[in-house]
Amino acid sequence: MASQPTKDFSDAHTAQTSLEGRRVIVTGGSTGIGRAIAVLLASEGARVFVCGRDEQHLADGLQRINAVGQGDGVAVDLAKPEGLRRFFSAADAWLAGLDVAVINAAVGAETVLDGNEEELRHILETNFVSYLISAREAARRMPHGGHIVLIGSMSAETLGEGASTYVATKAGIQGFATSFRKEMAERNIKVCLIEPGRTGSDMQYENYSSQEQADAINADEMLRAEDIAVATQFVLTQPGRTVISQMLVEPLITK
Repeated sequence: MASQPTKDFSDAHTAQTSLEGRRVIVTGGSTGIGRAIAVLLASEGARVFVCGRDEQHLADGLQRINAVGQGDGVAVDLAKPEGLRRFFSAADAWLAGLDVAVINAAVGAETVLDGNEEELRHILETNFVSYLISAREAARRMPHGGHIVLIGSMSAETLGEGASTYVATKAGIQGFATSFRKEMAERNIKVCLIEPGRTGSDMQYENYSSQEQADAINADEMLRAEDIAVATQFVLTQPGRTVISQMLVEPLITK
């Protein structure tokens, strides 16, 4: 019986970058999208350091992360300078270096007319200022290159009414990502902006109950947090010569 010719798959694939052993931080990594990203990257062999504002949520998130890989974290409020300093100091001690930063921590917000000035400033510090400072601090810890992923929002594209404060922060992140990417390219630091559409998470509870979110996900009208984790994994595992500069991830059915 004649032997079958050997198949050549050399042009059917491209080399992917492994996540094994990569040192990763995830802000807002104890719940929602951040938690899903941290769990997936840990399951792929990355060492993941996260932060969250709530001690109980953090403990629960770390339990899940350590069930599939290696993780640690700290409870801080990134809206406060001391919170940012404490997070990066603790990450330095545990990771001893940094390869990937996923900057994700954010709070929901509606129109700029809502709330008082103190609440507005807290939203801006969390959703915008902490993003910029976290990106800066991450880049300073990547002397030989790395990857910074900013989790934005489709709100920067749709510019919907009733959420002007949230839209302002996400549109600001969108502009920052484009400029920062150009600044970091020669330093071999890749910068990617992922903009999710409506995604089931704690942030949605103000408008959708757990059951309503589940129903919307089952109807393909809302994303799961894990969908954004898979998008992040894709971004981080591309060949070294490439960069996914921006990714929009939307539900199949949008209303």
